[in-house]
Amino acid sequence: MTIRHHLSDSLLIAYAAGNLPEAFGLVVASHVSLCDECRARLGAYEAVGGVLVDGEDVCELAVGGLDAVMARIDGSMASVDIVPMRQGIFPAPLAEYVGGDVSAVKWRPLGMGVRQAILPVGPGASARLLYIPAGQAMPDHGHRGMELTLVLQGAFVDGVDQFGPGDLEIADEDLQHTPVAAAGVACICLAATDAPLRFKGLVPRIMQPLFRI
Repeated sequence: MTIRHHLSDSLLIAYAAGNLPEAFGLVVASHVSLCDECRARLGAYEAVGGVLVDGEDVCELAVGGLDAVMARIDGSMASVDIVPMRQGIFPAPLAEYVGGDVSAVKWRPLGMGVRQAILPVGPGASARLLYIPAGQAMPDHGHRGMELTLVLQGAFVDGVDQFGPGDLEIADEDLQHTPVAAAGVACICLAATDAPLRFKGLVPRIMQPLFRI
Protein backbone atom coordinates (compact mmCIF):
# COMPACT_ATOMS: atom_id res chain seq x y z
CA MET A 1 0.00 0.00 0.00
CA THR A 2 1.42 3.36 -1.07
CA ILE A 3 0.00 6.23 1.01
CA ARG A 4 0.44 9.72 -0.44
CA HIS A 5 -1.91 11.81 1.70
CA HIS A 6 -1.06 12.01 5.40
CA LEU A 7 -2.17 13.54 8.68
CA SER A 8 -1.19 17.11 9.50
CA ASP A 9 1.15 17.86 12.39
CA SER A 10 -1.63 19.68 14.22
CA LEU A 11 -3.92 16.63 14.11
CA LEU A 12 -1.15 14.30 15.30
CA ILE A 13 -0.26 16.63 18.17
CA ALA A 14 -3.90 16.97 19.19
CA TYR A 15 -4.31 13.18 19.07
CA ALA A 16 -1.16 12.62 21.14
CA ALA A 17 -2.49 15.10 23.71
CA GLY A 18 -5.93 13.43 23.81
CA ASN A 19 -7.65 16.60 22.58
CA LEU A 20 -9.59 15.26 19.60
CA PRO A 21 -13.29 14.33 19.58
CA GLU A 22 -13.86 10.57 19.52
CA ALA A 23 -14.84 10.56 15.84
CA PHE A 24 -11.64 12.29 14.72
CA GLY A 25 -9.62 10.09 17.08
CA LEU A 26 -11.03 7.00 15.39
CA VAL A 27 -9.99 8.25 11.94
CA VAL A 28 -6.52 9.22 13.15
CA ALA A 29 -5.96 5.89 14.89
CA SER A 30 -7.14 4.01 11.79
CA HIS A 31 -4.85 5.95 9.46
CA VAL A 32 -1.84 5.70 11.77
CA SER A 33 -2.27 1.93 12.01
CA LEU A 34 -1.82 1.78 8.20
CA CYS A 35 0.85 4.46 7.76
CA ASP A 36 4.46 3.95 8.87
CA GLU A 37 5.29 7.62 8.34
CA CYS A 38 2.47 9.01 10.49
CA ARG A 39 3.01 6.32 13.13
CA ALA A 40 6.65 7.41 13.47
CA ARG A 41 5.68 11.10 13.66
CA LEU A 42 3.06 10.33 16.30
CA GLY A 43 5.65 8.43 18.34
CA ALA A 44 7.93 11.46 18.23
CA TYR A 45 5.19 13.78 19.45
CA GLU A 46 4.26 11.39 22.23
CA ALA A 47 7.92 11.22 23.28
CA VAL A 48 8.13 15.03 23.41
CA GLY A 49 4.94 15.11 25.47
CA GLY A 50 6.43 12.60 27.90
CA VAL A 51 9.55 14.72 28.36
CA LEU A 52 7.44 17.81 29.03
CA VAL A 53 5.37 15.96 31.60
CA ASP A 54 8.50 14.67 33.35
CA GLY A 55 9.71 18.26 33.70
CA GLU A 56 6.58 19.50 35.43
CA ASP A 57 6.48 20.20 39.16
CA VAL A 58 4.96 17.45 41.27
CA CYS A 59 1.65 18.24 42.97
CA GLU A 60 -0.71 16.22 45.09
CA LEU A 61 -3.94 14.92 43.57
CA ALA A 62 -7.27 15.74 45.13
CA VAL A 63 -9.17 12.90 46.76
CA GLY A 64 -10.57 10.72 43.97
CA GLY A 65 -8.49 12.56 41.36
CA LEU A 66 -6.63 9.49 40.12
CA ASP A 67 -9.84 7.51 39.66
CA ALA A 68 -11.35 10.39 37.68
CA VAL A 69 -8.31 10.65 35.41
CA MET A 70 -8.22 6.89 34.76
CA ALA A 71 -11.93 6.91 33.91
CA ARG A 72 -11.33 9.63 31.32
CA ILE A 73 -8.41 7.71 29.82
CA ASP A 74 -10.51 4.53 29.59
CA GLY A 75 -13.10 6.41 27.55
CA SER A 76 -10.66 8.23 25.28
CA MET A 77 -9.88 7.30 21.67
CA ALA A 78 -6.30 8.43 22.40
CA SER A 79 -5.87 5.26 24.45
CA VAL A 80 -6.61 2.95 21.52
CA ASP A 81 -3.73 0.60 20.78
CA ILE A 82 -2.52 1.42 17.27
CA VAL A 83 -1.73 -2.01 15.90
CA PRO A 84 -0.27 -1.85 12.36
CA MET A 85 -2.06 -4.90 11.00
CA ARG A 86 -5.45 -5.97 9.70
CA GLN A 87 -7.13 -9.09 8.40
CA GLY A 88 -9.78 -7.51 6.16
CA ILE A 89 -10.56 -4.09 4.70
CA PHE A 90 -10.82 -2.33 8.04
CA PRO A 91 -7.69 -1.25 9.93
CA ALA A 92 -7.31 -2.76 13.41
CA PRO A 93 -8.73 0.20 15.44
CA LEU A 94 -11.82 0.41 13.22
CA ALA A 95 -12.39 -3.36 13.14
CA GLU A 96 -12.19 -3.44 16.94
CA TYR A 97 -14.58 -0.49 17.15
CA VAL A 98 -17.14 -1.94 14.71
CA GLY A 99 -16.79 -5.49 16.01
CA GLY A 100 -15.68 -7.01 12.73
CA ASP A 101 -15.04 -6.14 9.12
CA VAL A 102 -17.38 -4.97 6.34
CA SER A 103 -19.79 -7.87 6.91
CA ALA A 104 -20.49 -6.56 10.44
CA VAL A 105 -21.65 -3.13 9.18
CA LYS A 106 -25.36 -2.30 9.12
CA TRP A 107 -25.59 -0.19 5.99
CA ARG A 108 -28.44 2.20 5.17
CA PRO A 109 -29.15 3.31 1.58
CA LEU A 110 -28.71 6.96 0.58
CA GLY A 111 -29.71 6.51 -3.08
CA MET A 112 -27.86 5.75 -6.34
CA GLY A 113 -26.29 2.71 -4.70
CA VAL A 114 -24.54 4.81 -2.04
CA ARG A 115 -24.80 3.48 1.51
CA GLN A 116 -23.74 4.75 4.91
CA ALA A 117 -23.47 3.53 8.48
CA ILE A 118 -23.38 6.13 11.24
CA LEU A 119 -21.09 5.06 14.07
CA PRO A 120 -21.89 5.72 17.75
CA VAL A 121 -19.33 8.24 18.98
CA GLY A 122 -19.13 10.91 21.64
CA PRO A 123 -19.91 14.63 21.25
CA GLY A 124 -17.93 17.09 19.18
CA ALA A 125 -17.98 15.31 15.81
CA SER A 126 -19.78 12.52 13.94
CA ALA A 127 -18.35 9.46 12.20
CA ARG A 128 -19.74 7.33 9.40
CA LEU A 129 -18.74 4.61 6.97
CA LEU A 130 -19.56 5.29 3.32
CA TYR A 131 -19.96 2.77 0.49
CA ILE A 132 -19.86 4.42 -2.94
CA PRO A 133 -20.22 2.29 -6.11
CA ALA A 134 -17.41 2.60 -8.65
CA GLY A 135 -17.97 5.60 -10.92
CA GLN A 136 -20.66 7.14 -8.70
CA ALA A 137 -20.38 10.83 -7.82
CA MET A 138 -21.30 12.31 -4.46
CA PRO A 139 -23.25 15.60 -4.41
CA ASP A 140 -21.22 18.78 -4.82
CA HIS A 141 -20.62 20.21 -1.36
CA GLY A 142 -18.54 22.46 0.86
CA HIS A 143 -17.80 22.34 4.58
CA ARG A 144 -18.81 24.35 7.62
CA GLY A 145 -16.00 22.81 9.65
CA MET A 146 -13.43 20.06 9.21
CA GLU A 147 -13.97 16.70 7.53
CA LEU A 148 -11.49 13.82 7.64
CA THR A 149 -12.01 11.08 5.03
CA LEU A 150 -9.92 7.90 5.13
CA VAL A 151 -10.09 5.57 2.12
CA LEU A 152 -10.35 1.91 3.11
CA GLN A 153 -11.05 0.32 -0.29
CA GLY A 154 -11.06 1.59 -3.86
CA ALA A 155 -10.38 5.26 -4.54
CA PHE A 156 -12.06 8.58 -5.20
CA VAL A 157 -11.10 11.65 -7.19
CA ASP A 158 -12.15 15.26 -6.82
CA GLY A 159 -10.89 18.66 -7.88
CA VAL A 160 -7.94 18.31 -5.50
CA ASP A 161 -6.34 14.91 -6.21
CA GLN A 162 -6.92 11.16 -6.20
CA PHE A 163 -7.16 9.33 -2.88
CA GLY A 164 -6.54 5.59 -2.64
CA PRO A 165 -6.42 3.02 0.18
CA GLY A 166 -4.85 4.50 3.32
CA ASP A 167 -4.97 8.07 1.99
CA LEU A 168 -6.57 10.75 4.14
CA GLU A 169 -8.27 13.87 2.79
CA ILE A 170 -8.47 16.82 5.18
CA ALA A 171 -11.23 19.21 4.09
CA ASP A 172 -12.11 22.58 5.62
CA GLU A 173 -14.28 25.61 4.86
CA ASP A 174 -12.14 26.51 1.85
CA LEU A 175 -12.80 23.27 -0.06
CA GLN A 176 -15.77 22.86 -2.40
CA HIS A 177 -15.69 19.54 -4.26
CA THR A 178 -17.58 16.70 -5.95
CA PRO A 179 -15.92 13.39 -4.99
CA VAL A 180 -16.31 10.61 -7.56
CA ALA A 181 -15.52 6.96 -6.84
CA ALA A 182 -12.87 5.71 -9.24
CA ALA A 183 -13.48 2.87 -11.67
CA GLY A 184 -12.95 -0.68 -10.44
CA VAL A 185 -14.17 -1.69 -7.00
CA ALA A 186 -16.56 0.27 -4.80
CA CYS A 187 -15.00 2.98 -2.66
CA ILE A 188 -15.39 2.45 1.09
CA CYS A 189 -14.41 5.34 3.35
CA LEU A 190 -14.41 6.30 7.02
CA ALA A 191 -15.41 9.95 7.39
CA ALA A 192 -15.67 12.26 10.40
CA THR A 193 -17.11 15.78 10.48
CA ASP A 194 -17.53 18.38 13.19
CA ALA A 195 -20.24 20.36 11.36
CA PRO A 196 -22.92 19.67 8.72
CA LEU A 197 -21.85 19.74 5.08
CA ARG A 198 -22.89 22.62 2.84
CA PHE A 199 -24.66 21.21 -0.24
CA LYS A 200 -25.28 23.20 -3.43
CA GLY A 201 -28.17 21.13 -4.79
CA LEU A 202 -31.75 21.44 -3.52
CA VAL A 203 -32.41 17.70 -3.17
CA PRO A 204 -29.32 17.00 -1.02
CA ARG A 205 -30.25 19.97 1.20
CA ILE A 206 -33.78 18.62 1.66
CA MET A 207 -32.51 15.12 2.49
CA GLN A 208 -29.67 16.32 4.73
CA PRO A 209 -31.54 16.20 8.07
CA LEU A 210 -32.79 12.67 7.32
CA PHE A 211 -29.34 11.36 6.42
CA ARG A 212 -27.62 13.34 9.21
CA ILE A 213 -24.78 14.46 6.97
